[in-house]
Amino acid sequence: MKRLHTWRYWPHRELHARIWALAWPMMLSNLTVPLLGLVDTAVIGHLPSPHYLGAVAVGSMIFSTLYWAFGFLRMGTTGLVAQACGREDGAANRTLLAQSLILASLIGTVLVLLRTPLTEFALALVDPASDVLHEAREYTVVRAFGAPAALCNYALLGWFVGNQNTRIPLILLTAGNLLNMLLDLLFVYGFGLHAGGVALASVIAEWSSLLLGLWFCRRLLGAIPGRFLLEPLRRLQAYSAMLRVNRYLFVRTITLLFTFAFFTTQGARQGTDILSANAVLLNFLLLISNALDGFAHATEALSGRTLGKRNLQQFYRTVVSAGLWSLATALGLTLVFALAGNWIIALLTAIPSVRDTAAIYLPWLVALPLIGIWSYLLDGVFIGTTQVKAMQNTMLFSVFCIFLPVWWLTQPLGNHGLWIAMLSFFIARGLSGGWVYWRISRRQGWVKD
Repeated sequence: MKRLHTWRYWPHRELHARIWALAWPMMLSNLTVPLLGLVDTAVIGHLPSPHYLGAVAVGSMIFSTLYWAFGFLRMGTTGLVAQACGREDGAANRTLLAQSLILASLIGTVLVLLRTPLTEFALALVDPASDVLHEAREYTVVRAFGAPAALCNYALLGWFVGNQNTRIPLILLTAGNLLNMLLDLLFVYGFGLHAGGVALASVIAEWSSLLLGLWFCRRLLGAIPGRFLLEPLRRLQAYSAMLRVNRYLFVRTITLLFTFAFFTTQGARQGTDILSANAVLLNFLLLISNALDGFAHATEALSGRTLGKRNLQQFYRTVVSAGLWSLATALGLTLVFALAGNWIIALLTAIPSVRDTAAIYLPWLVALPLIGIWSYLLDGVFIGTTQVKAMQNTMLFSVFCIFLPVWWLTQPLGNHGLWIAMLSFFIARGLSGGWVYWRISRRQGWVKD
């Protein structure tokens, strides 16, 4: 067996440029999402009663969590399409697009049909005040009608990234969010629709983004050889690869959601200041993920394509290049957090007690970019190569064998113990993912015969 870590795997300048060309549009795309949340908050926050803001916050949280659970529609599509693209299999590329859109449409339609019991169950779990509950119920009922479009947009984004086109997702997300913001202003201030108006704006924006995405999709298909085959769309067995990949990704995503929900719950039990401070500090984690996810998306597209071509040497070069840029970005974030962390906290909250509390736990966030970088990078590798069972297993190990036991043992340390558990979670993801990467590389298991 030849050693992997040799100079022949050092990336060339063209590969660095390709990584950046794919990464920067996704970084900008990621930034539009929290920007939309800020505009929603600003628009509804200037209404005369605070319960409107509470209703939008509750409703947005429900749908963000729900849609995040189905994020496999993007991730699973990316890896499979990237490999088909590497094989120059235009028929498979088209089939995967159609299958992912069909699957997303079916799931979205089920969510619309079950909107009442699902939203009532979610609202019962959150248990908001009675005035907030009425507006939140109106928001969730309206917002549910955007589910098919939102999930189809996930599938389209995955397909575009798999075809190494990240500029179209940037256009789609930016256009959709700008339309959403304009409709927020129109419906809330122009028509006086309150929380229901914010929900309606989101639904229209989601369907508009889907139509625009399908138009771009049609243009891109013109440059891909091959034609659509109807037979794979009629047989359930033909969906086996996509369903298998998405099954593992679904379990992985649900486990990740559980981790952050558990973290928030345990912080809430320590008092309002701790809960609020942790919420402020989690924005630092959002910034980390927005930056490093750009390189993860680039890794997904390029690693899948190189393995589709059965080019292991280029695959390792891709991982090294993405790793170097991810490390440089993580170092930059660590420096920013160390020098300007308290200033960022002051931007996010004006409450003195929350600022002071957040400053106490800021050092954990300063260390997080350099600790979390490896899990983001390896997620990109595993998604692009469809090694998603390993991705699922490392997540299960990191949560149930590391995060929860460390939290249990460090409870006497209070919120410091909670953050130690969170950092241990990221360390475990990086180490376990690195071990899986080493094992697959050692047995040359990336390329399947």
